[in-house]
Parts: sequence; C-alpha cells; structure tokens
Amino acid sequence: MRAVQFNGPGDVSVVDRPDPAIVESTDAIVRVVATCVCGSDLWPYRGETERAAGSPIGHEFVGTVEEAGSDVTGVHPGDFVIAPFQWSDNTCANCVHGFSSVCMHGGGWDSATGGGQGELVRTPQADGTLVVVPGGRPDDSMIASLLSLSDVFPTGHHAAVSARVTPGTTVAVVGDGAVGLSGVLAAQRLGAGRIIAFSRHADRQELARRFGATDIIASRGEDAVAELLDRTSGVGADATLECVGTGQSMTTAFGVARAGSVVGFVGVPHGVNVPVNVMFRRNVGLVGGVAPARSYANDLLPDVMSGAVNPGLVFDHQVTLETLPDGYRAMDERRAIKAWAIVS
Repeated sequence: MRAVQFNGPGDVSVVDRPDPAIVESTDAIVRVVATCVCGSDLWPYRGETERAAGSPIGHEFVGTVEEAGSDVTGVHPGDFVIAPFQWSDNTCANCVHGFSSVCMHGGGWDSATGGGQGELVRTPQADGTLVVVPGGRPDDSMIASLLSLSDVFPTGHHAAVSARVTPGTTVAVVGDGAVGLSGVLAAQRLGAGRIIAFSRHADRQELARRFGATDIIASRGEDAVAELLDRTSGVGADATLECVGTGQSMTTAFGVARAGSVVGFVGVPHGVNVPVNVMFRRNVGLVGGVAPARSYANDLLPDVMSGAVNPGLVFDHQVTLETLPDGYRAMDERRAIKAWAIVS
C-alpha cells in the first residue's frame, strides 16, 4: 500500500509499505477513504518532538471496513466508519467513565497498525474503537465533517466541556488553529452566550465568526489579556479554552480567566509552566488533556449527520494522498488551517 512516512524533521514522503493484516481476532482492516494532517503531527515535523525515522505517521481517518477478525461483532465489511485518533476497547473502567483516550487496553496508530495516513490501517479492538456511520458511505460533501470527528472536533469539544461551558457563559478561546476553531464551534453548540476568539489571521477570524464567535481579539500576550479584560468590564471569561499548548498561550488563558472559573486545555504542552500561584490566588482550575474522542462520538455524530454543525469547514486545503507532504508544508507555513486528502 501507499502511506506517508516520517523520515526526519521537515521530511515526510509517500512510500510503499506492506499491507496490514489481521493479527488479533478483535482486529479489523479499514480501507481509508479520507485522512488528514493533525497539528500534533507538526511537532515531530518541526523537530520539536522525537519520532523514529522510517515510521508511518497520522492518526485521523475515516474509511470502509474491508475485513474483520473472528471475534468482531459490532462492525462488518462494508461499514463506513470513523476511527478516533486512539484505539480503545470502550469497556474498561476508564472508558466507562468517559476517558477512552486513557483506555487500559488501548493505544495509538503506530507502526504495528500502519499509521493513519495510508490506504489501509489495521484497527485493534475494532468493536470498541470504530464508530459506524448509519447508511454506509455518505455523500462526499459530508466526509470532511465526519473526518473531523476522528480528532479535531472532539478535541475542541473536550476543551469546552473541561472548561465547563454552559448556556449563557462568556467563553474565551486561545488559539485559532483547527482545534481552537473547533472549540469555538463546540462552545456555540453548548449554548455559550458570548465567544471571544483570539486570532490575527483574517481567514481564521472569518471562520471563527461563522462558527459562532461574537468577538475577535487580534493582539497577543499582555495586550490580548488587557483587551479581553476591558471587554468584560475587568471580570474575565467564565470559561477559557487553551488550544495551543505553548507557554504564552497558557499564560494568556490564565490571564483572561475569571476568578473561580476553569481553563480547559487540550493543546499538547511544549514549554509550559502551569501558574500554580495564580491558580491558588484566583481559585482558577485547570482541567483537560488528551481528548477522549471515542467517548464523545455518539453525542456529536447526530448533530454532524443532521447538518446542525459543520466542523469539516476547518479543512481548507485539500490534497491527494501522494501530495499529502504538501499539506504538511502548507500547515507548517500557516498557509492552511488543516490539510486533508480523499484517498479512495
């Protein structure tokens, strides 16, 4: 099969790799219909996270079940499925409590599965992992939004849920990447009364407004904090979504959080020092982490299928599987919010 391979910082390529096969009776083989580049894929691409040269990469895809192991009963060949960015049994104690991302028997899309940016993927724990889309393969216009359910939309939703967004709340969203924009949409879906998005890019500002942002702040750092506090009469945001994972973004998030509120964080931390003294003094909490995409899927899927939300709009740069390395470059250079490819 053809698949994207990580060769080293700044270097990914599409190569021939062995077709994956059923290993365990609980496995399934999925033929990928669409895949995409995640912001977290950029960390090794930029050399900021170690990754083994020669390894497959990618963890977001939707596709059609091609083969199922003998103990798989919930999905069948021909089913169109969403694959959350981590596989899980969906039955262990952590999964039952809503944290499939910390499944006691789960894992990620690695060399043993074939990665997520290729033509075929071996899916462990297929019954627990794969989300069957009713009605089979949908119209192509729906595929991007279904693909968003593999990671980016549930991750934005996790930030909003962690920050305790409820109807009528004032929400601040730090980060205008695909996750931050998904956080705006998630906050709107949860009934936020006011959504203040931080963004310095016109195209992302436009999409943020389309997703429900009522205010845009284009400044950064201390100026951004001062502007939000000015717009909220010095109170700050009732719920703050940190969707970047840098020291500056975390400092901004705590700077704009109302006393007694919660920062929901989903940005992969790089160089972050949590301001415990601020948390203590202002009674501000910090909740979040790796989003349990599988745990949220059943809640989010109906709204995507009905068209009530259209999270697939974050995909603004379409390529092919063979040109997916161009998608990495476009995202790295901030020419694209999120690159994706129709594979089959």
